[in-house]
Amino acid sequence: MKKIGLVGGISWVSTIDYYRYINEGINQKLGGFNFAECIIYSLNFDDFQRNNTLGHWDNTYQLIFEACQHLQRAGAEAIVLCANTAHAVADRLENSIDLPIIHIVSATAKEINGQGFKKVGLLGTKFTMEMDFYLNKLWEYHIEAFVPESQKVRDYIQQTLKEELGKGLIRQETKEAYLSIIKNMINQGAEGIIFGCTEIPMLLSQKDVSVRVFDTTFIHANAAVEFALSAG
Repeated sequence: MKKIGLVGGISWVSTIDYYRYINEGINQKLGGFNFAECIIYSLNFDDFQRNNTLGHWDNTYQLIFEACQHLQRAGAEAIVLCANTAHAVADRLENSIDLPIIHIVSATAKEINGQGFKKVGLLGTKFTMEMDFYLNKLWEYHIEAFVPESQKVRDYIQQTLKEELGKGLIRQETKEAYLSIIKNMINQGAEGIIFGCTEIPMLLSQKDVSVRVFDTTFIHANAAVEFALSAG
């Protein structure tokens, strides 16, 4: 079994889900008392969030790069960045560290292609929705993704992800607001909805939405399991 290095803490609440999903996935494959060999480097979420808000992406890169270095020295054989937004610097990291990065967007795109979908709605932090790293990566897999048009709506999603879900706070009114946003995206032609922030599955699940949802936390964790158990 290969050792997986998790860059977590961004946020800690979704890192818990990663740890659980990866260990459950290994056990489902191998049975008995087999569980994952993994190493977690948990960042201070405030550092990550502050850098991103200020547009200091070089600082975000350095923060994650140093975490990856720690994981590599500890024996990790691949890196999992436990946040969608962190993948804004994933391409740069791939060129600077001597470990494979299990990419959350690539894993999600493969799931979407497996469903035969061509147009999906994307929800996430404002960075994930407004920067081009996520949409461009999906387009490489011939997937058209779109985000809420309204700046007010995108700001609302960002605020609730940061101030509520990132702290483990679940509120019914927030859930209802997200469902209204998703309904509008379905009306605009979304065949599926990407939960493009690892905290969103804390609030919503497939049973809440009438079209297929793509839980990036679960998908990414499964990709890590596949790597851990792969040959070579």
